[in-house]
Amino acid sequence: MRYIPAEEHVKVPVFKNIIYALKLVWKTDRRLVLSHFMLCTVDDIFELYIQNILFLKVLLTIIEGGSFNDYIRNLIGFFAVAFVAKALVWFGVYHHMVGAKTVLKGINNLVFRKALSLDVGCYENPEFYDKYQRATLIMTKGYFDTLTYDVAQIVSGIVTFACVIGTVTVIDPKYLLFLLPVVFVFIIEFYKSKAVYKRDLKMTKNNRTKSYIQRTVFLKDYSKDMRTSNIFFVILKRFKAAIDANVEILRSYGIKLFLYSVVSSLFGEFIPIIGTYAYAGYQFVQRTTMTVSGFSVVLSSINSIRESTMMVAESFEELTQMALYFQYLRDFFDYEPKVVGGEKEAGEFESLEFRDVTFKYPSAEKNALEHISFKINKGDTIAVVGINGAGKSTLVKLMLRFYDPDEGEILYNGVNIKEYTLDSYRNAFATVFQDYKNFAISVFENVMCRECTDEDKALARKALEQSGAWDKISSFEKGGETVITREFDKEGAGLSGGESQKLSTARLFAKDFQLAILDEPSSALDPIAEYKMYENLIEATKEKTVIYISHRLSSAVLSDRIYVIGGGTILEQGTHEELMATDGEYAEMFSLQASRYLGEEVSEDE
Repeated sequence: MRYIPAEEHVKVPVFKNIIYALKLVWKTDRRLVLSHFMLCTVDDIFELYIQNILFLKVLLTIIEGGSFNDYIRNLIGFFAVAFVAKALVWFGVYHHMVGAKTVLKGINNLVFRKALSLDVGCYENPEFYDKYQRATLIMTKGYFDTLTYDVAQIVSGIVTFACVIGTVTVIDPKYLLFLLPVVFVFIIEFYKSKAVYKRDLKMTKNNRTKSYIQRTVFLKDYSKDMRTSNIFFVILKRFKAAIDANVEILRSYGIKLFLYSVVSSLFGEFIPIIGTYAYAGYQFVQRTTMTVSGFSVVLSSINSIRESTMMVAESFEELTQMALYFQYLRDFFDYEPKVVGGEKEAGEFESLEFRDVTFKYPSAEKNALEHISFKINKGDTIAVVGINGAGKSTLVKLMLRFYDPDEGEILYNGVNIKEYTLDSYRNAFATVFQDYKNFAISVFENVMCRECTDEDKALARKALEQSGAWDKISSFEKGGETVITREFDKEGAGLSGGESQKLSTARLFAKDFQLAILDEPSSALDPIAEYKMYENLIEATKEKTVIYISHRLSSAVLSDRIYVIGGGTILEQGTHEELMATDGEYAEMFSLQASRYLGEEVSEDE
């Protein structure tokens, strides 16, 4: 097995990866493989052997000593073969077009399904993200189509090479000596592909930086800041730095790649062509042992050999590079999630308990949570409060099993949550995330998270009314059928930050949940809209269990129990009245926020 070093201490099995990718294509739609083999084999053998050599040899032999009838018969035979070859090519082109689209769709679907199974932590890992980008690059660059083409090109090139060599050997075996340098071409191209891959690998981080900057420049979310500050020039400087770094990398590999190309041309073209032409001319002129037909065939043969050799060498070089990239696709597909579900189905919610839970993010130096213990019972309304960075959102990630704790355990109805299937456990929750996202689909579909029936639309409208978003949505010409953003629909509509948050919150009202988690559900709302939304939440969540995660304390007053988090630990716990009486961390936070709101009301009255 041949290996090529991709990164330090990492070796990549080239041929194994090529076979892996071919199997993937074959499984998705074998027509792409078969059509490429048909196209390359028929086209190369017909053009480089039958047309340029075989037909030429027969034609010149007839001219040297044959009849006109022989010439006509061979000409008709040639046209018949040419017609069949062209018909096969047309047939192959059609199936290639269909197969290429099917393979792209099928493998993209595999990538999408795999992406959904990844741990959330993967998206917060820069090293994994680099590999993920390289894996998806294969999809966007049409590597699978190129892969099957190159494999077919190598096979057809070898078959053509063998046919031509056989014909030349019949004329004079000594010509094989001039073709031996061709072997070195494959070795040279092999090392050249290693250098190209290492070059591209070094450019990955810079390319990711460029891609990020190019994306932000065109996104609506960044447009206002771009136009009202100097931030554009800051990121433009980063963009130029990434380009300059890539230029330096290209320059450092430029001479090496140039020399590889020169030496490859020397062994693949210069020596075989000059040597063959010189020896054939010597035989034809000095020794008169070469016939006109033989001389012409030898010259045509060396050109065919040169072309087929270069096709094989170039295809082999491309395959070697792609095989290295396919390693990242294999790593992506082979990745096994660390958060794995059990076999039990999560039943109706009774309790959720954190028992001495400690957690640290993989790339962090200190714990995000330390020795957290509390219990939530059915029907409780809980508020988890604290300043930004206190560990509140980390608590949510652990509740939903996006991560597993390093120490301690989390119990759902008295059973460790690892024993439940992920779907049944997570479906017990209705969640509104702090970093909420709405999608470029209709309002109703955003709320229901599926294609909507008339019954779904009625439910979605009620949920939008409860979240406070319907007043805005009803003002649109298409109402709830309006597509969010104009990215794919010129009649779409944009929403403000507050309206977008109300829309995402409507998903909670539309879901028949047992336990609701609201992670900063009112961060983009003004105090009045916040108060109205909480009123509706209280009504909608009667006899339900609700956990409010927030640094704003509007929800805390409404809660049965409050947990104050700071530095990853629980600093205080109790009811609003109890915590205000202790005059601790919570009382200070509440007084500061209350005075701010009071100040806003006074300024409005003035």
